[in-house]
Order: sequence, then C-alpha cells, then structure tokens
Amino acid sequence: MKFSDITILLLFGLTFWVLGTLYYVSRGHLILETTTLRYWINFIATPIISTVICFVLLRFRHIAPRNWASASLLIALPGILGEVLILARFTTYMPRMLPETAGSYGAFLFLSYGLLLAISEAVTLRAAN
Repeated sequence: MKFSDITILLLFGLTFWVLGTLYYVSRGHLILETTTLRYWINFIATPIISTVICFVLLRFRHIAPRNWASASLLIALPGILGEVLILARFTTYMPRMLPETAGSYGAFLFLSYGLLLAISEAVTLRAAN
C-alpha cells in the first residue's frame, strides 16, 4: 500500500467512527433501548452495512486483496481506540442512553469490527494462497 492509501484509510476510519458515534449519541436510545426486534435488526444490519461500505472503499482505492487485513485494521483502529474512551465513560458521552445499555452497545461494536476484520483476514489469506 502507498502512504496515501494508509492516510486515507486512517482518516476514513476516524471520520466513519465520528459520524457513527454522533449518530448513536442522538439516536442510540431509539435503537438500543426500544423493542427487542428493533435492536436485533440493527444488530445484524449495521455490521453488514458498515463492512460493505469499508469493502467498497478498499475496491475503490484498488487495495490488493492481499492487503485487505492490514487495510481494514487501519480503518478499524481509530474507532476501536475511540470506543475505549466512550465505553469507559459511557454515561458522559452517551447521555441519552441508560448505563445498562453500555454492554449492548459494546456487543454491537465488537460484532461490527469483528465482522470487518474477520472477512478481511479471510480475503487476505485466500489471496496469499
């Protein structure tokens, strides 16, 4: 990967995380604290949509499949590090949600980042063989 790709992927990851966090600050209580059905629909759909968006970027930037694992890690790292701060002070940064929602929110995030990284690793391993 070129240095410009690394920079773009990190900045995209940071921007994607900031926008997602702002969305959940304002609307998270409507997703995570309403009906079980709404929660599970979002729990399944959001990680899939997020992963597809990231893969579209990788294809648009012509990132070789052998580099997808490291490229996806560059996208995910700003969000993972940012979420550490949010989850450590959940009621401060997510004031519209109940403190008990932190676990559901964390699970939501783990699934999103895990799906992106797992599929990227599979693509990378397949490209290496």
